[in-house]
Amino acid sequence: MTWGVSARVIAVLVILGLATFPIYWMFVTALTPNAQLYSPNVTLLPDLSRLSVFAEVIQDGELVRWLVNSFIVAAGTTVLSIGLGVPLAYALSRYRFKGMLVLVLALLFTQMLPEALLVVPLFALFGQFDLLNTLQGLILANTAFALPVVALILKGAVDGVPRELDEAVRVDGGRPLTILGRIIVPLIAPAIAAAAVIAFFSAWNEFVFAVTFVFDKSIQPATVGLAGFIGEQNVSTQSIMAASLLFTLPAIIFYMFVQRFVVSGMTAGAVKG
Repeated sequence: MTWGVSARVIAVLVILGLATFPIYWMFVTALTPNAQLYSPNVTLLPDLSRLSVFAEVIQDGELVRWLVNSFIVAAGTTVLSIGLGVPLAYALSRYRFKGMLVLVLALLFTQMLPEALLVVPLFALFGQFDLLNTLQGLILANTAFALPVVALILKGAVDGVPRELDEAVRVDGGRPLTILGRIIVPLIAPAIAAAAVIAFFSAWNEFVFAVTFVFDKSIQPATVGLAGFIGEQNVSTQSIMAASLLFTLPAIIFYMFVQRFVVSGMTAGAVKG
C-alpha cells in the first residue's frame, strides 16, 4: 500500500469517526448511570447491562406514537412535494413564459426566509381554514418550504433530458402529461429520489411549525415530544439520549438505503442547473 493510499484510508477513517462518534456517544450516555455520568472518570465503553433504558422508553408508548406522527408528516410532505415539484420543474425547464425569472427568484428567496418569520401569518391563515392542530396543516407548512428546493433540483435534472425525446413523443400525438410520465419521470428518477430524501428529512426534523401549530399531545411529532422530556424539576439524561437515538436511527437507516440516489441526483441538479 502506497503512502498516498494510506493517507486516503486514514482520512476516510477520521471523517467516518467524526461523523459517527456523536451517535455512539448518545448510545454510551444512555447506558451510563447518573453517579458515573457527571464524574470526571467518564468511560467510552457502554454499560450493556443497562439496555433496559431503551425498553422503558419504548414501553412508555408516547415515543412510538410520536414517531408514527413524524412519519405521517414526513411521508405526506414528501409525496406532496414530489407530486407538485415534478410538473413545476418540467414547466420551468421546457416552457418560456412571462414572469418566469421572477418565479425562479421567488423560489430561491423562500429559502432565505427563516421559519420564525412565517409562523405568525401562517398561524392566522391556518386558523381560518381549520388547519391548526392537524397533521394536514403540518404537511402543508413543510411542503411550502420543501417544494422550492425540490422544484429547483428537478429542474436541473429535466434540463439534462434532450428535447428531441419530447419532440418524438409529440410527433406520435403525445401530450405534455404523456411526455412527463413516459419520458421525463423515468429518466430523472435518481433526482426524484434525491429530492424525496431532502423533503423527507426536512419534515422529519422540523420543530418550529410543529410546536406552534399542534396543541394536542396525541398528534405531536417526535421533535416536539422529545423536547417534553426536559422537565422543570427532573431531567433524565439517559431517557433523553435513548429516545433521541431511537428517533435518529430510522432516518439514518433510510438514508443508507437511498444515499447512492442522493449523490447522483444532486450531481445532476448541480451540473445542469
